[in-house]
Amino acid sequence: MPRRVPEPAGAVRAPRIERPLCTVDVVVFTVRDEQLCALLVQRPDAPDEPFPRRWALPGGFVDPKADASLEACAQRKLAEKTGVVPPYLEQLGSWGDGRRDPRGWSATHVYFTLMPTTDVVLTAGGNAGEAKWLPVDPPSRWPALAFDHRRILEAAVERLRSKVEYTSLAAYLLPDEFTLTELQRRFEVVLGRAIEKSAFRTRMLSVDWLEPLAAMRTGNFRPAQLYRLKAPGELVFFPRTFYAKDGR
Repeated sequence: MPRRVPEPAGAVRAPRIERPLCTVDVVVFTVRDEQLCALLVQRPDAPDEPFPRRWALPGGFVDPKADASLEACAQRKLAEKTGVVPPYLEQLGSWGDGRRDPRGWSATHVYFTLMPTTDVVLTAGGNAGEAKWLPVDPPSRWPALAFDHRRILEAAVERLRSKVEYTSLAAYLLPDEFTLTELQRRFEVVLGRAIEKSAFRTRMLSVDWLEPLAAMRTGNFRPAQLYRLKAPGELVFFPRTFYAKDGR
């Protein structure tokens, strides 16, 4: 009869319960051709993969050995898909039930980030196929997405547009150096409306978050002052939402 080996002192047994599938998905926003876009990757075409060749948000299973946290998993997936460390990352929420994944009860923890397109090099990392940018407007032109990713993407667009109304979030769609005109245009692209110019500039310069540089943007136009963020990775909150160009 085999001799039973005693458990180490203080050892805690794992509960004998069925564990749900645990994933992290990331909504990556950028601006391309004056349109707000989100990153999609194509699911692999394999017999044991759900939703083969469907488009989906980038993400994947949590690796307990590689990921110290959910955010670490999100960072790892972004590095695989875009090759960059995001300047801003925020948790959007969690989705889970027994119907969203045909492989079993599944929970996904979703983050969103904003990136300048110039910093992103799309790759087919992990088990993903092709990658592409999807204009978020109009939603009627979105392809059929895997799992419940359409609902998640809708929630991410709503969160982004809501926060851009009263925070500096849209600045993370720009490279490190930018003009006030470029900054205003990013706000307008996300919000889907024009903003009154003088009020916007007053709002931006009344808060101590932009650092003027000893350089100007030049070209076939009047030279414009360049700025950068004083504290990259942080948000500035404004006391009021932005006025539209018609003052409403």
